Amino acid sequence: MGRGSTGGQGEAGDGATAPAPDFDQFAQNMGRLVEEYGRVTAAYLKPIERGEAKTGQAEEASDMVKTLGRVAERWINDPAKIVEAQASLAGDFMNLWSMALKRAGGEPSEPVAQPDPRDGRFKDPDWSQQPIFDFIKQAYLIGSRWAEMMVDQADGLDAHTKDKARFYIKQIAGALSPTNFVATNPELLRETLQQNGENLVRGLKMLAEDVEAGGGELKIRQSDASRFEVGVNIAMTPGKVVFRNDVMELIQYAPSTPQVLKRPLLIVPPWINKFYILDLNPEKSFIRWCVEQGLTVFCISWVNPDARHATKDFESYMREGIFAALDAIREATGEKKVSAIGYCVGGTLLGVTLAYMAAVADKRIESATFFTTQVDFSQAGELSVFVDEEQIRSIEEQMSRTGYLDGSRMAGAFNMLRPNDLIWSYAVNNYLKGKAPSPFDLLYWNSDSTRMPAANHSFYLRNCYLDNKLSKGEMVIGGKRLDLKKVTIPIYNLATREDHIAPSASVFIGSQCFGGPVEHVVAGSGHIAGVVNPPAKVKYQYWTGGPAKGSLDAWMAKATEHPGSWWPHWFGWLESQAPRKVKAREPGGGKLEPLADAPGTYVKVRV
Repeated sequence: MGRGSTGGQGEAGDGATAPAPDFDQFAQNMGRLVEEYGRVTAAYLKPIERGEAKTGQAEEASDMVKTLGRVAERWINDPAKIVEAQASLAGDFMNLWSMALKRAGGEPSEPVAQPDPRDGRFKDPDWSQQPIFDFIKQAYLIGSRWAEMMVDQADGLDAHTKDKARFYIKQIAGALSPTNFVATNPELLRETLQQNGENLVRGLKMLAEDVEAGGGELKIRQSDASRFEVGVNIAMTPGKVVFRNDVMELIQYAPSTPQVLKRPLLIVPPWINKFYILDLNPEKSFIRWCVEQGLTVFCISWVNPDARHATKDFESYMREGIFAALDAIREATGEKKVSAIGYCVGGTLLGVTLAYMAAVADKRIESATFFTTQVDFSQAGELSVFVDEEQIRSIEEQMSRTGYLDGSRMAGAFNMLRPNDLIWSYAVNNYLKGKAPSPFDLLYWNSDSTRMPAANHSFYLRNCYLDNKLSKGEMVIGGKRLDLKKVTIPIYNLATREDHIAPSASVFIGSQCFGGPVEHVVAGSGHIAGVVNPPAKVKYQYWTGGPAKGSLDAWMAKATEHPGSWWPHWFGWLESQAPRKVKAREPGGGKLEPLADAPGTYVKVRV
């Protein structure tokens, strides 16, 4: 890496001195930058030239323009209100200019706009100490907050359109942040001068690699993927695949105790991501912990579907997933009845399955646990902005050409829920600072995306997010109208307090949909960290408060807070229902011969 000469000195934000650039080296790097830009352009163009370009971005951009256009229409209809809004913006900028003049004259002045304390983008001292960057920062905050206000105060907009407009404004504001540009970010400017622009050359090289890896679309790397291998240093809990069909592999984990609870445990993970979020490493593995408590653990590993799976729908996943697993568990252990866990959309499928089983008097599942699961979608949160008739038709049209939804679409949607943390921070680090991301197992898993079968995904979007049929008693599966009130088995329903995907308010409503006893529990943190919270690391807390009645706020106000992990609390609930123990069962000890070592073959298929 080229370094600058010691010819001149400039002040860095931390008080250290930064060398002036070596202009010869800087010029050479600018030439290399042009070459790397050519490689980026080629990576974008190659799929287009081959007729393999992915579709969907144009439709998303069109929807954003239409949505924000509706906001503008509401303001145009009220000229007096427009003048008032413009005056408010102008007043803030006049105050900012006045503050800057005072500061230039050596007078003390209070900032007009301050970033949220949780916003890590402006932590570099120069954002506050250097007047020009302080001005840029505050101007950005004023402008972005004014744009948010324009959406919030747009009269006559329906709630869905307003939510979509807020979401799009958040995306635009995140993209236009001065932290994302070398010339307006003091830290980037300092690093670029110190490194004679070599950071930008490295960054553009990574950008070309990431565009090529994304098949013509940018797939931002969030972790060093070369440091992980599934089955080697991630998803390591010993076990065997004991059953396989077109939809899933079933893993039975090897026992680590001489005796186990007689009733086996079946885990139904989401198919939107891979199951090994519950088996990241020995310290974080929920699956390994369950085995250590004396449970016979079975886990479904869903296929990463392709065009052959286009017609696999929710009923297929119920019959070829959960029901096939129940049959296999009986073959493997001789047990007719199990406890089951469903995580996220896997939990929604489990809820659907339980309602169907209640309708046909199938009693093979004797208790159910839900991790961050929605069965009522009336308060489904920010993901709802992607769901309306127009957007679903667009997605269905795209899926009709391939038979599935590309995994990058769902991964992108989840990242957009927290754009500053999951998109722009990595874009700045990778492509402007030129730093490869550190190895992080959770973010490796996050980038290991999966496809969704067309029929399954369409059913899920329409019946759950769009029409909320399950909680209304209107969903039909296998010719049976489903009624969650007929599900009377014991249920442990875990919400997480900061969940952006299955909001705690939505999960709370879901607890009220079942007909039997529900242990409602709220964990600290979010959709992943709140679930993957091992007892050995007392990192978050959880709350218990009895039945989920009334409002979530009222329930939380009376709930009891407990330090540490909810895992032991859950295991105590599970064990108390069926405490009888038997000799530990080895995978392959029953009628099913092992097909492969855990974690199996389906999980290793990458998009």
